[in-house]
Amino acid sequence: MMRTSYNDLAAFAVVARARSFTRAAAELGLSPSALSQTVRTLEERLGYRLLTRTTRSVSPTEAGARLLATLAPRLAEIDTELLALGELRDKPAGTVRITASQYAADTLVWPKLADVLRNYPDIRLELVSDNGFVDIAAQGYDAGVRLGESVEKDMVAVRIGPDSRLLPVASPAYFERHPAPAAPQELVQHSCINLRLIGSGVIYAWEFEQDGRPLRVRVDGQLTFSSIDLSVDAALKGFGIAFVPEDAVGGHIERGELVAVLDAWCPPISGFHLYYPSRRQQSPAFQIVIEALRYRH
Repeated sequence: MMRTSYNDLAAFAVVARARSFTRAAAELGLSPSALSQTVRTLEERLGYRLLTRTTRSVSPTEAGARLLATLAPRLAEIDTELLALGELRDKPAGTVRITASQYAADTLVWPKLADVLRNYPDIRLELVSDNGFVDIAAQGYDAGVRLGESVEKDMVAVRIGPDSRLLPVASPAYFERHPAPAAPQELVQHSCINLRLIGSGVIYAWEFEQDGRPLRVRVDGQLTFSSIDLSVDAALKGFGIAFVPEDAVGGHIERGELVAVLDAWCPPISGFHLYYPSRRQQSPAFQIVIEALRYRH
């Protein structure tokens, strides 16, 4: 049997309820003849008569009454939901799920959204911290936050933060005990504070640039964290060298609490971006989140 359209079934339900093609046509904004043809085509498609027609009245057949009893509550549910969706267009509401690294969630996403969401109590935010790479479509997220260079080409990327750098830093006390490295390869001789990516469980290999070519160094040390904040704290306490975002330690460097090394080997990297599938239909709630997070110079 060919698939029956919602409009045909809805038209039948209105006629069966009104018991008149004339009244039903007025309600639907159609001509009685066009409405009659719609119902007749539906009957032909289904293979049985739904309405008994006389010159004075229209009434459901046994099959028509059974179909109407099934359709009526479902059509009402659909109409109610369509009305609710229409209200979403005018009054942003619904849940927005975002995955981001702990550092991005703490320093960019939540600080920007906290004040905005006070004005939209019907928008629900689910912010999940994960330092690994996440398939946002497969795991039901609306968007993710990662460094721009890590975003797949088939995604829409919206910049939410400036370019930054990762810097190796340690306390002055640590460098009093251990000569500062002159090249990234010398880091293997030092006690370094590793970062484990939560999602994949992989320990991050420190990334530098040498003569325009990428250079990755795997380091070792007493401590491994999954948190930038803990890595910075451990560096401040003299446990070794941490490789952390420059903006997370700028104040400590200015106050002399930490010392940055290998500056020339640490090029700028693309800042954090909010990314989502290009085919995604943006809800009003999601549009508000995007505009709140968008980076403005």
